[in-house]
Amino acid sequence: MGAPLDGMKVIDFTRVLAGPLCTKTLRDLGAEVIKIEPPGGDTGRGGVPHIGTMSVYYAQQNAGKRNLSLDLNWPEARAIVTDLCREADIIVENFRPGTLARFGLGYEQVREFNPAVVYVSMSGYGQTGPWRNRPAFAPTVQAETGLTDILREHYEFGPDDMKNDACSHADVYTGLHGVIAVLAALQHRNRTGEGQHVDVSMAATMLAVNERAGAQLSGVDTNGEPPALSATESHIFRMPDGRHVTIAASPIYSPMFVRFCSMMRRTDLLLDPRFASAHLRRQNLDALLAEVRAWILTFTDLEELQAQVSEQGLAIGVVRTTNELAESEWAADWGAIVEVDDRNGGTMRMPGSPWRFSGATLPAPGIPAFQGEHNIELLTERNVDPALIQELRERRILLSRRSLRGDFDAP
Repeated sequence: MGAPLDGMKVIDFTRVLAGPLCTKTLRDLGAEVIKIEPPGGDTGRGGVPHIGTMSVYYAQQNAGKRNLSLDLNWPEARAIVTDLCREADIIVENFRPGTLARFGLGYEQVREFNPAVVYVSMSGYGQTGPWRNRPAFAPTVQAETGLTDILREHYEFGPDDMKNDACSHADVYTGLHGVIAVLAALQHRNRTGEGQHVDVSMAATMLAVNERAGAQLSGVDTNGEPPALSATESHIFRMPDGRHVTIAASPIYSPMFVRFCSMMRRTDLLLDPRFASAHLRRQNLDALLAEVRAWILTFTDLEELQAQVSEQGLAIGVVRTTNELAESEWAADWGAIVEVDDRNGGTMRMPGSPWRFSGATLPAPGIPAFQGEHNIELLTERNVDPALIQELRERRILLSRRSLRGDFDAP
């Protein structure tokens, strides 16, 4: 059994996170991905930590891609990349709008010689409109689209004493929505034979994945109830052994408050005037949470606590580090962690595949490439004259190096 995207060829003009995550996901589904890297290298290669000269951050988003590094300011380089784009099924880029068009590689130019191509452009605010040229990174897009405000409200931070979430949600979600767009456009092409351009906006993505947006936009008074359902405002509690757990429900939300009281065998709290409404429970939240904390401290066995929580159809989870999860029996059973060549004589641990297909076999974990590692291989496959390859190397049009800060390898 082959992989779902066997035979698909992807040209990857992306860097850092949103774009590379998109194309890495396509690679892990079986597509061949050729990453086009500029002379300065993908900024992601600078991400710490490093093993030898390989950034672990870069490796996670790019392992398994073949790497071609050249300077598109030269017509010889543009000719090589244009030929690659002729045979591409998918092209993905996350430059500012219009950047690739200046090199003759924008969608309208590529479709002239490859009308069936699925061409995906990712940017902060879209390819058109008043904000199209604004620089966009995850923290700024998250601030612009409501996530930072939600965090400020949730953690009761003032405007001057908080930081953005450390995770790059806007990049990650946009990368995954880019994959969805690719798969949808491929299905459209299967039906019609037509390719198309897909415009993916980070800002629009963050609105789409905000499950609270509808409630916020409706302007309806919630009378103190959380604006989303049971998982809103899930709190963290400490067990006697020092472990921390969270229950995926808010005791402020009226139906969940009833479940909490039943779960704790404390139906007397239903008659407590401090907790008679969602508004009052929010006002007296510290007192309510003190009752929950005291109850949890009566359990020395996690399984017993989990069983009592499950009686009410609620979920409980242990607060773990990534490494603690990696050592769990679940991770071993799923194959959640894989070993990837670290390009330094050893291996590095990386997240494995999030999918299991009953009718397909996914490719093995890939190897992260050095900048320009496959230059000669890719050009030779396309019957480029060896003398021309050597000339391009000598003129520093075709580039390769093992470190973002290192010198280019000698021809």
